[in-house]
Amino acid sequence: MKVAIFGQYYQNDTRPIIKDIFVFLNRNQIELVIERDFLAILYDHKIVEKKYETFSSYADLDQSFDVLISIGGDGTILRAATYVRNSGIPIIGINAGRLGFLAKVQKDSIESFLQIVINKQYSISERTLLKLTCDHDIPELNQLNFAMNEVTVSRKDTTSMITIETHLNDEYLNSYWADGLIVSTPTGSTGYSLSCGGPVLTPDVNSLVITPIAPHNLNARPLVIKDDTKIRLKVSGREEQYMVSLDSRIISINNNAVLTLKKADFKINMIEFSDETFLKTLRNKLLWGEDKRN
Repeated sequence: MKVAIFGQYYQNDTRPIIKDIFVFLNRNQIELVIERDFLAILYDHKIVEKKYETFSSYADLDQSFDVLISIGGDGTILRAATYVRNSGIPIIGINAGRLGFLAKVQKDSIESFLQIVINKQYSISERTLLKLTCDHDIPELNQLNFAMNEVTVSRKDTTSMITIETHLNDEYLNSYWADGLIVSTPTGSTGYSLSCGGPVLTPDVNSLVITPIAPHNLNARPLVIKDDTKIRLKVSGREEQYMVSLDSRIISINNNAVLTLKKADFKINMIEFSDETFLKTLRNKLLWGEDKRN
């Protein structure tokens, strides 16, 4: 088995987790290829000493890889997805962060879940992505124009609200007067959209969520739409530019540029375990059912 490893280092919090992962995989004679910058950090902190092959780009990951292990939180998995892209390599998330809707493997059960991966006794959850294009030339979008969680437009360098003119399949929907607008995948429905009042979607539904951020008109509510809908956005405001984020990647775009959002033509494969279902994650992370009145 050939495994790619990508991660974030949070000093002493992740040192034992990283050591346990490497010890277990080496003991099972798994071929490991480590993301170059992450491996440099591990060498600097003397967490590993053995020499490993490295990767530094999505072009370095091919069909010879069986799995990519992401060590960190959900944000680390989102960055890992930029390496995997359309290769189909499944991602397993080992949680060294806090909440962890995507990074489901906890530090006290690393070996048992990695053994399941080695035995290939897991299932695959296919995650929809959003693709963003613009009628202006935006160099940052030429190579990396997709998001696994959400695409967000928001104000920049101002406290004034922006206006987001929104069309669905070329039909006018609304002009949101707000701090911004979130277009979320089912995966991202438990992220930024949720904190702004959006609904939770199960990962397998064929839907997207449009969620306004602090709208001036309080009757502007989150909207669930089919995931094959073409979404067109045109932003205007007092400043010359506004911000667009694709997950954690931020770019600036000029007012009146037209953004088009569609479902990407590939998906990210997330490894799922029968003992760690999405519904169980909801109960554990959002404390559903913890009210003693229940």
